[in-house]
Amino acid sequence: MIGGIQARQRPNALPVPADRRVSAFSPLPVMERWGEDAAGLRPAALEQGDNVITMFDVIGEDWWSGGGITAKRVSAQLRAIGDRPVEVQINSGGGDMFEGLAIYNVLREHPHPITMKIMGMAASAASVIAMAGDTVQIGAASFLMIHNCWVVAAGNQNDFREVAEFLTPFDQAMADVYAARSGQDVADCAKWMASETWLSGSLAIERGFADELLPADQMKVDENAKAADVAANEVRAMELTLVNSGMTRAQARARIKSLKGTPGAAPDPADTPGADGNDPELMTAMQALLDDFRS
Repeated sequence: MIGGIQARQRPNALPVPADRRVSAFSPLPVMERWGEDAAGLRPAALEQGDNVITMFDVIGEDWWSGGGITAKRVSAQLRAIGDRPVEVQINSGGGDMFEGLAIYNVLREHPHPITMKIMGMAASAASVIAMAGDTVQIGAASFLMIHNCWVVAAGNQNDFREVAEFLTPFDQAMADVYAARSGQDVADCAKWMASETWLSGSLAIERGFADELLPADQMKVDENAKAADVAANEVRAMELTLVNSGMTRAQARARIKSLKGTPGAAPDPADTPGADGNDPELMTAMQALLDDFRS
């Protein structure tokens, strides 16, 4: 036991790369599914305790809004909570996988029980974070998605071999954590990761990734939050689409930035493309570009 925790023994820390030149993030279809199926899901109660950490955003620093869930911010929240149990409410399509590994490590070091509540979706990097919970609750209509570490790379066959070799220990470490949490064989977890597996609430419990269902009356759809989530996600989807077409992330951001505004780290929402969901002209232009790239 660690600090009196009665639940499962926490697994070892996950490796985090010292060299972050390789970006690992959720693929575009995952982020689109989050925007379609889980955006705007929030806790039903307006009031919540001061020991609650909410993760209703992408994992990692979000260049477009100045938000995002980072290990640095989670560490600060844990320090503020202090020597008490913690509740983490999560609804995220993922994002930076390596930042997710770091957040997992930060949470697992907390000396008191952590209750993880999957309100809508815990996909990709967010699913790794969910495994830090000593107790994991999931909505009946919620999903947990696991997959291999996903990157965009360019180069010749030697470069791709190097990238594959670089990613191997991270996939292995995640499979180990999923197995330790669920009680499943590591080989089975690796197989599910390789095939990008979506686990509904009941299936996540059946396979040991979660412990119990989250009562439906603890969740609601916040329409204002949903509109903001969807609008911001369209900008992120545009960035990923441009990256998949061969641009660097810097080039993709510059292209989107040229449409309107000058986004930066904590910008004014009025200057951030689509951040408040109130720029139909920009959203129409981006949707047209997305359709062109997908056709």
